[in-house]
Amino acid sequence: MKKTLSKAPVAIVTGAGGGIGQTIARRLAEEQWFVVVNDINEVDANKTLEAITHSGHTAMVHTGDVGNTDDVASLFSAVEENNNRTPKLLINNAAVQTWASIDELAVEDWQKTINTNLTGCFTMTKNFAKTAPQGSSIINIGSGCNHLAFPTLIDYSASKGGIEMLTKSSALELGPRGIRVNCIAPGAIATNRTAQETDSYSDTWSALTPLRRIGTPDDVANAVLLLIDDKASFITGQTINVDGGLFSRAIWPADY
Repeated sequence: MKKTLSKAPVAIVTGAGGGIGQTIARRLAEEQWFVVVNDINEVDANKTLEAITHSGHTAMVHTGDVGNTDDVASLFSAVEENNNRTPKLLINNAAVQTWASIDELAVEDWQKTINTNLTGCFTMTKNFAKTAPQGSSIINIGSGCNHLAFPTLIDYSASKGGIEMLTKSSALELGPRGIRVNCIAPGAIATNRTAQETDSYSDTWSALTPLRRIGTPDDVANAVLLLIDDKASFITGQTINVDGGLFSRAIWPADY
C-alpha cells in the first residue's frame, strides 16, 4: 500500500458509505482531516472516497465489519501503515437495525445489531485508545433511542442506550489520558434510509419537532465539528441531542 504524504491529522469514520457517516467524512475532509472511510460495503465506501477526492482532499478506504475483531485490528494496522502515525479522531457511526416486535425479532438479528452497534463501538474505542495521543477525541453516534424506547426497534434501542453508557464509562477511563469521549444523538434526519420508512417522513416528523423541520446529515456533522473544536476541550462524557427539540417533549394531555 502506498503511503500518503499528507500531514493532516487522521480521522476514522465508520459506516461512512452513506447517509450521516458519508457527510461527516466529507465535512472532516473539508476541515483538512485525512479521513479513513470505513464501511462494510466497498462500493459505498469508494463513492464516499470519490466525493472527497473530487473536491481536492485526501482520504483512504478500508472496508470491514466493525463487529468483527479481526477486521477492526486490520483497519488500525492499515491506518498506521498508510500514515506513519496514529489517528486522532474516531467517529463510531456504523449501525444496523431490525424493524420487529419482541415476539418477531430473531435472536440472530438481535445479535447482529448488538454486535455491530454496541460491540463494534466498544472494539473500535478499545483499539483507538491504545495509541491515541493527548487531545484525541471519540464521538459515538447515538439516537433518540438513547433516552426513549422506540416501538418495534428492540435491538436498536437497546444498542443505542448501551452506547450512551459506554460513552460515559469511556470518558471516565480515558480522560486521564487526555482523550475525550462524547455522543451525538440525532433526531429525525433526512437520509436515503429514513426516506424509505414512509412517503411522508418529512411531513410527519416536522410536525412533531419543535423547530418544525427534520434535520439533515449536515446538522449532525456541524455538531461533530463543534465537539472536536478546541473550544470544546472541557466537554466529555456528554450526549448532545441534535433533534430540533424532538425528544425534549413529554407526553402531555393537552397541546402547548
